Amino acid sequence: MSVLVVGLSHNSAPVTVLEQVARDSEGTLKLIRDVADNEHVVEATVLSTCNRIEVYAEVDRFHGSVEAISRMILGPTGGVHDDFVPHLYVHYDDGAVSHLFHVASGLDSMVVGESQILGQAREALRVGQESGTVGPALNSLFQQALRVGKRSHAETDIDRAGPSLVNAALEQAAVHIARPDGAAGLRALVVGAGAMAGLSVATLVRAGAESIVIANRTPARATRLADAYGARAVRLADVQGELASVDLLISCTDSVGILLDATSLRAARTSGAPLAIIDLAMPRDVDPAVADEPGVHLIDLTTLAEELESAGERSEVADVRRIVGQELQAFLAARHAAAVTPTVVALRTMATGVVETELQRLAGRLPDLDDEARAEIEMTVRRVADKLLHQPTVRVRELANETGAVSYAAALAELFSLDPDAVEAVTRVEGV
Repeated sequence: MSVLVVGLSHNSAPVTVLEQVARDSEGTLKLIRDVADNEHVVEATVLSTCNRIEVYAEVDRFHGSVEAISRMILGPTGGVHDDFVPHLYVHYDDGAVSHLFHVASGLDSMVVGESQILGQAREALRVGQESGTVGPALNSLFQQALRVGKRSHAETDIDRAGPSLVNAALEQAAVHIARPDGAAGLRALVVGAGAMAGLSVATLVRAGAESIVIANRTPARATRLADAYGARAVRLADVQGELASVDLLISCTDSVGILLDATSLRAARTSGAPLAIIDLAMPRDVDPAVADEPGVHLIDLTTLAEELESAGERSEVADVRRIVGQELQAFLAARHAAAVTPTVVALRTMATGVVETELQRLAGRLPDLDDEARAEIEMTVRRVADKLLHQPTVRVRELANETGAVSYAAALAELFSLDPDAVEAVTRVEGV
């Protein structure tokens, strides 16, 4: 079995493509179940954020799995088309492990070093576990990736490698509405009540926003978030009425479809005062056409990506790359060693069986052998078997970590004619 990753992200596809494959929470859950139903997939989950969608799967066949998962990811676009396929990326086995470690540490994020990805990776693991589609392989992989991410933030200043997505957007917004103190004194309206909305509200509070209104499709969630930060909650239907009295709108829902278009915005505004709109949703919440309205400045993931991708390599990033390299080497070494364990156990079990059979035969041929002599003979035979097996089993574990096409575990199984069912039985018990 091997881990497979198929996905799209801001690094491989423009926002217009990501919008078309984006799912809400229900759509993500359906994708997980669809992938898990594939005949070649043993375990599966999906990492879905505002700028990436990735399927992680434990598979028994590469090509059939890649083709099927690609079709499922591109399902909302109507199927696998030439326009979309080039944006897909695939990582397999060790490459899949490396990719997730880089993602969890923030190295693959639009904003390098952002920590929100840790929560999103944890959510992918949780949803997969609750769906019953995550087993020992993906559980071990994601748990280790989360540890790598935590270590990266604890031991380095990666958090400062780039501004947070919200901070970067607020800096642009402040310039547009001529606020030299940034978000201080701003009247803000936040649409959404999820993780990104919570981050936005917390950032606004720290920056000294004058007032914050929170709107959400589920009023109870808006109220909970508002109560936590001393903000005011309103219904989603009240957004247009609130627009007339704010300087800033941040929209970050998981809805599929436009929530605010140019016509609605025009009807809601009662003056030409500057208005900054930050659209952090994927797919978009705000129609790009609102940017043509007088006094309105639209900031979305496309404009943020253009600004943030110019950030250079910093020492913090180099430090995290070093940590990821260390953790990756250790994890892969343990993984490769574990992969040969079923073969080693099956070999030793076979040897034990041979020894027991021969000792029973000896007992039948020499029934008068005294107990002391019998015990000495048994100890000698077992010691000889152990010594004969010691060097091959040690070497096969060492060779498992070397690169190359040779499967030493398979070679060992072939040389000793090990029963494949016996190896598979140990694999199931060990969870390899």
